[in-house]
Amino acid sequence: MTHAFSPQALVARVAPPTPLAAQGSFWVAVERVSRGEATQARGQMFVQYAIPSELRCPWPLVLVHGGGGQGTDYLITPDGRPGWAGFFLQQGYAVYVVDRPGHGRSPHDPQILGSMGPSPSFEVMEALFAFPERAPTYPQARLHDQWPAARADGLDVMDQLLAAMGPAAADLATAHAGMQRAGAALLDLIGPSILVTHSAGGPFGWVVADARPDLVKAIVAVEPLGPPFLDRGPAGGLAWGITAIPLTFDPPAAHAQDLDRVERPAPKPDLKPCLVQAEPARKLPRFAGIPIVVVTGEASWMAQDNHGTVDFLVQAGADAEHLWLEDHGVHGNGHMIMCEANSDAAAAVVDRWISRRVLGASGN
Repeated sequence: MTHAFSPQALVARVAPPTPLAAQGSFWVAVERVSRGEATQARGQMFVQYAIPSELRCPWPLVLVHGGGGQGTDYLITPDGRPGWAGFFLQQGYAVYVVDRPGHGRSPHDPQILGSMGPSPSFEVMEALFAFPERAPTYPQARLHDQWPAARADGLDVMDQLLAAMGPAAADLATAHAGMQRAGAALLDLIGPSILVTHSAGGPFGWVVADARPDLVKAIVAVEPLGPPFLDRGPAGGLAWGITAIPLTFDPPAAHAQDLDRVERPAPKPDLKPCLVQAEPARKLPRFAGIPIVVVTGEASWMAQDNHGTVDFLVQAGADAEHLWLEDHGVHGNGHMIMCEANSDAAAAVVDRWISRRVLGASGN
């Protein structure tokens, strides 16, 4: 029998570890609430950090997971390779990997945080993430070919993916408010940072930039939740365009209904028309000066409408651009880009963007 996860086997198949100056973990935004005679914790966010001995970038990356996932999405791929956290460590970035409130090591008590939606299923995750090309429901699905092999080192890859996933908060506005509170508390502790978000974690970047604009050096939004004004039924929707909670608009918007909407046609075939603000559009002044990039995989269902988020941001005065991985020689990616077979190649594209737009602009 091969002991694939013995110390000897693990050391033999990974690159030499990056020398670390510090590593550890903590929780932020621990709110004490009274329930009868008991005082309990609410809204906390788990943070795991690693600091390389030689820092290439003065600002850390805060890696924010999506959906019902957790920070492990960035620590290890489902087939056992080092994840984006390890990749960026090797490039000289400090990394802070979070478990958003109510996910992973940030426990969710429905009696404190409210109800949750259903847990994800193998059937849904296989259709959305692993094998959309088998029964295509959108045009780009036929291009998907980057899901890892079915088994790796004796473990089933889908087992590894689903084991990390749980239900998400049933109310989107509550989730976004929790992200803002916890994210602002984190940046108050660690200082200016680059936010790297994914999917349903995308609004983390928007709400934290609105709360702490001076502490957000850049936002890398990997297939963020959208398109603008998305309606998610009973869970609520992106009533404020890209978030479920208010942002600071100029002129001010007292209510979400103050944001007049108009449909913008799809920019090319196989893409969808998306809603933006009617002109003259309200601006997002706290986003001004923050470099933002939306990263999209070639074969993801979000390839159909990620452009809508970019359009909304640019219209609101943000310094936002759209990065299509296929334009940089990285092909076949679905929605879980950081978990796929070419995850390092995709991370390298993000690294080059940060070097060009953030480090280059600062002279570092």
